[in-house]
Amino acid sequence: MKFEQYYISEDIKKNLGKLGFKRPTDIQFKAIPSIIDGEDVLAIAQTGTGKTAAFAIPVIDKIHRYKTSKRSRGIKCIVMVPTRELALQIGEVFKSLANHTKVKVFTLHGGVEQDRQIAKLQDGIDVLIATPGRMFDLINQQVLKLDYVSTLVLDEADHMLDLGFIEDIKYIKKMLKRAHQTLFFSATISDEIKKLAYSQVKSAAIRIQVSPKDRVSKNISHFVMFVELDDKRFFLNRFLQDHPGRKVIVFVRTKVRAERVNKAMERAGFSAVSIHGDKDQAERSEAMSAFRNGESLVLIATDISARGIDVPDVDYVINYDLPEKVENYVHRVGRTGRGIRMGEAISFCSTEEKSLLDDIQAFISKPIDVIHMSKEGYAEIIRTPDKAAQELMDLVAEHDSWLSGKGKKKKKRKKS
Repeated sequence: MKFEQYYISEDIKKNLGKLGFKRPTDIQFKAIPSIIDGEDVLAIAQTGTGKTAAFAIPVIDKIHRYKTSKRSRGIKCIVMVPTRELALQIGEVFKSLANHTKVKVFTLHGGVEQDRQIAKLQDGIDVLIATPGRMFDLINQQVLKLDYVSTLVLDEADHMLDLGFIEDIKYIKKMLKRAHQTLFFSATISDEIKKLAYSQVKSAAIRIQVSPKDRVSKNISHFVMFVELDDKRFFLNRFLQDHPGRKVIVFVRTKVRAERVNKAMERAGFSAVSIHGDKDQAERSEAMSAFRNGESLVLIATDISARGIDVPDVDYVINYDLPEKVENYVHRVGRTGRGIRMGEAISFCSTEEKSLLDDIQAFISKPIDVIHMSKEGYAEIIRTPDKAAQELMDLVAEHDSWLSGKGKKKKKRKKS
């Protein structure tokens, strides 16, 4: 079935055509009709399978179809997301699909001044994509009104609920004055989180699960290398040398390590940028823009940013540090192999991380192929140009010291 055959607005069909969307993905095929019918939906599908469009298309169509003028009377749909990057990403999808329709879209997040955001809200919008912090700030200031909301979407629902936003979600739902539709979308979901999700939807909610046995896309090949903690930067250096011109996302465990790895790669001559929670929105946006347009080919990120990175042409994901939560492995590797493209995920596993590797393999229900390396090969990689240069400097210093000592001895002989 093609999008042309769907009972949706012609304007949206034209936008889909311009974006190159001809046929729906599995999650879109299964979710769109239920959402159009007004059902509550709990949808679980792999990262990179088109989840955002699965709810954006029917939401935009419903608003566009029943809106009598371009002037908005109030917000019709709220999309709640855990991170700024994800909010911006989803906002772009909504805007591209709503082009030339009567639907006005706005993205709300922290890290920027409120005044311009408040002015935009007062102009009138139909779809609000928001992170919880800034949204609740404006609700408490009575700037943000929810009187006309008829659809509530939680994207990356597992992360939202795992971060403890369940009380915020309940609060929002109590504030909605109209009967409303609730949509939960996620790539992974545990039994505990599933119970929380079901507590917030109608008893007759539709559950849609695509490829339940395969938590990660078949487009992604997985490999692991056993590398000790202090040697990882040498292996990353060598990998980037061997794959010039390729886009690579490197995931690390902490903000401090993100900066250290970034500086190490820059010293090695690679154009790298980093994103993490300590950077303000302008810095994060600048880094993402540089990576997206190819100005920088290496992006170093922490897990908090993983779900908001939607760059279609990422060739490799490097797990510089293995994630402590197995679900984060799925979200990390899902940054490559998106759509119909193929991708590779390579993990550097230290001795201390082997138990994490076992947990990940159990979670994705398959072993990860090991890249074997000889002792000689390992030793050759950790002897990087940086290390070789240091060895050369040590040799020069030793030689200079020897010459200096020899010269002193000669002078003593002359005096005698």
